[in-house]
Amino acid sequence: MPGVPTTSVNGVLVAGYPALAPEAARGGVRRVAMVDEDVLRRRCTPVTRLPSDELDQLVADLFRTMYAAAGVGLAANQIGVGLRVFVYDCTDDDGVRHVGHVVNPALDKPSAAAARALDASGEGCLSVPGPVRDVARPATARLRGVDAQGRPLLLEGSGYFGRCLQHETDHLNGRLYIDQLAKAERTSALAEMERVLPDVRAARAARAAELDALLGQG
Repeated sequence: MPGVPTTSVNGVLVAGYPALAPEAARGGVRRVAMVDEDVLRRRCTPVTRLPSDELDQLVADLFRTMYAAAGVGLAANQIGVGLRVFVYDCTDDDGVRHVGHVVNPALDKPSAAAARALDASGEGCLSVPGPVRDVARPATARLRGVDAQGRPLLLEGSGYFGRCLQHETDHLNGRLYIDQLAKAERTSALAEMERVLPDVRAARAARAAELDALLGQG
């Protein structure tokens, strides 16, 4: 129906929202860390100083880099910053778009019933570009944190958005989705990544140039 909000920004439904999060206009494209880099294996540190110009810039860079890489979520350690921050722009299974950032996120422990109701669906990663593999996760997620101004956030998601919240929080805890794969499947995913990596890098560079033309140099 016309006028019905279809975008949730930091957990709040809004009637209209641009195609790209406004923060991206202030950001710069950063290099995305790859699967074998140590920064992805270290648990990230909580943010203790907020608000701050540095945190605002980090959020802006995360959005810009995520869009350049055609992703739906990006954690700070994926651009080499070991802080507990991630951004997302992800449409759920009901067609609602979810956009925002989370500082110091923590997932609520699922109930026993929810923990048993696993959904095995396709999952990929900007730090393992190319392959998509089925990963079993709880079908719903409830996440708490704050925004860059320190205001409390509560995000709830099911289906693809719930998976995104869990995937990005895993990143901040030093885990990748391929850790949940059997050895042979993990080997297959990494081999696929190596095959497509040159094309992925070229596509990201092209999208970064398109963003520069559309939004400016950040």
